[in-house]
Amino acid sequence: MTIRPRRSVLYMPGSNARAIEKARTLPADGVIIDLEDAVAPDAKVQARDQVAAAVKQGGFGAREVFIRVNGIDTPWHAEDMKAAAQAAPDAILIPKINNSDQLEMVGRRLLDMGCNKKTRIWAMIETPFAILNILDIASAAKDSETRLSGFVLGTNDLAKETSAKLLPGRAPMLPWLTTCVLAARAYGIAVLDGVYNDISDAEGFVAECEQGRDLGMDGKTLIHPNQIAPCNNAFSPSEAEIAQARKFIAAFDLPENADKGAIMLDGRMVERMHADIARRTVAIADAIAARG
Repeated sequence: MTIRPRRSVLYMPGSNARAIEKARTLPADGVIIDLEDAVAPDAKVQARDQVAAAVKQGGFGAREVFIRVNGIDTPWHAEDMKAAAQAAPDAILIPKINNSDQLEMVGRRLLDMGCNKKTRIWAMIETPFAILNILDIASAAKDSETRLSGFVLGTNDLAKETSAKLLPGRAPMLPWLTTCVLAARAYGIAVLDGVYNDISDAEGFVAECEQGRDLGMDGKTLIHPNQIAPCNNAFSPSEAEIAQARKFIAAFDLPENADKGAIMLDGRMVERMHADIARRTVAIADAIAARG
């Protein structure tokens, strides 16, 4: 089982050369170099050129590199896509996706531009239409030309568009978050939680990381380097979880248990599906360890 850790994915403004350089050294699993919200309109062109050159230069190590382009309905989108396709990041993140037709159009453009097949598409889920159409959007992953590999939740935009309040525990948004996780898993794609805005509230941030993890998210998007370490910790299997997972796997690997669907282990009933979950836990732990 091959798994890429995506515990922590940090937004970096594409207009800030020092920030992009710093991104090459931070312990985040991924970086989103942003051409959209973090860049003023009069800086869009310069930022685009700077980001494309930085991604082509490389040096990001094992970090997954995303370029977030401007939205499909903006005057910058077409040139952003052209520059991103030529730079060939790991992924291009498209804001405000509302339906699968938009992803099919993006996929056709990348094909026409001869974009490297390694470059995947991720969709920002940040509008009411996106939530209402989430299964349709996720189903685009069935079409290999769309390159859809994941969702990034835009919880700030969802709050803005719906008037829902960003409360501790996120009760108003929980149905939307869980629906996004279900849709992503139904079509085998990844899903990253939205950002936490209060950089000074370390306790609240950890609580939201743990909530996202418990909901089934792969990781969380971040707005400050100080959030990386606690986020990585929250989304990493604990030593106890890893030890238990290895015990489950070893038990089902015994010849006498080869054809059993359930066994007794340490006084509890363990089903084969628990061993499958355990294999994923170990795969995640091994992938994290391999990053050093």
